[in-house]
Amino acid sequence: MDRIADLNLFLRVLDLGSISAAARSLDLSAAVASQRLKRLERDLGVRLLHRTTRQLHATAEGLALAERGRALIEELEGLTDDLRRAGSEPAGQLRVTTSAAFGRLYLSPLLPEFQRRYPLVRLSVNLSDENLDLIAAGMDLAIRIGRLDDSNLVARKLANNRRVLACSPDYLRRHGAPRAPQDLTGHECLLLVGAQGRMENWRVLDAAGRESLVRVNGRLESNFGEVLRDAAIAGLGIAHFSVWHVHEDLRAGRLVQILPKHRLPDTAIHAVMPQRRYVPLRVRAFIDFMAESFGEVPPWEREV
Repeated sequence: MDRIADLNLFLRVLDLGSISAAARSLDLSAAVASQRLKRLERDLGVRLLHRTTRQLHATAEGLALAERGRALIEELEGLTDDLRRAGSEPAGQLRVTTSAAFGRLYLSPLLPEFQRRYPLVRLSVNLSDENLDLIAAGMDLAIRIGRLDDSNLVARKLANNRRVLACSPDYLRRHGAPRAPQDLTGHECLLLVGAQGRMENWRVLDAAGRESLVRVNGRLESNFGEVLRDAAIAGLGIAHFSVWHVHEDLRAGRLVQILPKHRLPDTAIHAVMPQRRYVPLRVRAFIDFMAESFGEVPPWEREV
């Protein structure tokens, strides 16, 4: 078990940024922690950390150990926690990530009830519009919206992700409404910039499912959906939105749907996690809780 304890110490050093902070978190002296790290490097025959007077950086070998070792440590911790409680009560640290807007609107309000239901689970929630590498970032699971490209993840669908084209009533008064998808080329469009670049090719389907691919342009782009929502409400242009993001604006009339006889291809909202032989109870409990909370018809669709 010394090797496992030393590996856990090494991961703490990377997470907290210093040997002294990691030692304190494990109730060790800095000298003992330093000796154990040297022992781990000696046993493995590689250098794991570059040490300077001010910073620690993982070597390439250290990063490789962290990526694979973290999953092993977490599986072992989850297994021992679950066995200790006879497999009946979720417990331990649960690290979750999702997009900032979705997390604030739909994940955050559910957390109090989840913690009341599972008091032994400790939650760490990361809200970011980056698609984090779950293993490298030490995340147990992510709630992701849209197409899934990573085949190394296990996914469970939580809800459909219906999308619409929308703008403000003021924009329509000033510029008129497009009557067909190709009319979008003459309008000011608000563009989302993601990991795959500038999303300027919009796919639009008619009632029969026939697709039009429209290349749009505009003066404003952002990687953050809230910026595009604010700009659309202010009358700066047309954008495509997930209904979960703007259903209240549509209901209140701050935004109106355009091309209502057309639709954007639907995607989905998934809970995703790294492929593992053993999934901790706390992870399964959280995914089940989210699916239960969204239900067959998610809350944003009930109110449109």
